[in-house]
Amino acid sequence: MESIDTVVIGAGVVGLAVAHAMAHRGHETLILEAADRFGSETSSRNSEVIHAGIYYPRGSLKARLCVQGRDLLYEFCARFGVPHRRCGKLIVATSEAQLAELHKIRAAAAGNGVELALISGPEARRLEPQLACVGALHSPLTGIIDSHEYMLTLLGQAEARGAALALHSRVTHIRNAGDRFLIGVAGEPDVLSARYLINSAGLDAPLLARAIEGLSPEHVPTPYLAKGCYFGLTGRSPFERLVYPVPEPGGLGVHLTLDLAGRARFGPDVEWVNERNYDVAPHRADKFYAAIRAYWPALPDGALHPAYAGLRPKISGPKDAAADFRIDGPQQHGVAGLVNLFGIESPGLTASLAIAGHVADLAETPTR
Repeated sequence: MESIDTVVIGAGVVGLAVAHAMAHRGHETLILEAADRFGSETSSRNSEVIHAGIYYPRGSLKARLCVQGRDLLYEFCARFGVPHRRCGKLIVATSEAQLAELHKIRAAAAGNGVELALISGPEARRLEPQLACVGALHSPLTGIIDSHEYMLTLLGQAEARGAALALHSRVTHIRNAGDRFLIGVAGEPDVLSARYLINSAGLDAPLLARAIEGLSPEHVPTPYLAKGCYFGLTGRSPFERLVYPVPEPGGLGVHLTLDLAGRARFGPDVEWVNERNYDVAPHRADKFYAAIRAYWPALPDGALHPAYAGLRPKISGPKDAAADFRIDGPQQHGVAGLVNLFGIESPGLTASLAIAGHVADLAETPTR
């Protein structure tokens, strides 16, 4: 059995950020990833947006960690040369009835310390001539990032402090042995012994938590899956900023995002599913055309093509209020050295560095 100080399970963007934080605090750190590469699920199947911190309830983990993480992420990208661009975002009202929603969003954002400019339809069209709206909120702090390069840099910086990544290493059993965790990998029991255990397994986090002997089932939430499909735009985008409609239940609506090459993609939509499936059905584009033309009437027929799909690791169902991030440390569940991360969906990428610092603090905090 190999003994190590810290094991992080899951090499998505948050797991890599946590490994980076633990390694920089002097902890010998090993990252275990079941897949054949890092960031192959939720972390590589999203909008690659650096969020400002607009939509989340005041005082929530999502609000606090998004705002803190946004600033940390911009600093990290500038320091290490991670490709990114602070392009800004417009949240648009396409009818008079939606203007009240803009005021609500602006007030919520102000509660999180994020100032948004309320502009008229003509002012919005001066920024984006092809936009159709009666009013908009302008978010200058929103940006885009190359998520793969970000994860690669996180891993490189963690490895520079002694961390290591083990691929094809699915954790199958965890036993709490008091002051250590005995970890089974790929069906082999007690392969590793660790002082700190961070469950950052994303979609598999609740399943993995149930495999921890000594953790009460009451501390494991029920998982749900919300699938979101994206469609790409043929040709170059006529927009320079991101464009979002007012939010809808389960997500932020079919919005327009950009990659660093200037290409536009639309999505995600929301489909509650029971199984993992990343197929994008071409017929789903029918609803995309209608949603997009509400704010971009000039979208040509046949201009959309299937791009990719992602799954949000939800811990609230389709009829529930949206859940906050759930980051449970020893103070919550009573197991020293263990931190479970549940429901880390958007804005997880933006908040990743702030989440990592919070997780490291929790791991090092003794139980009551």
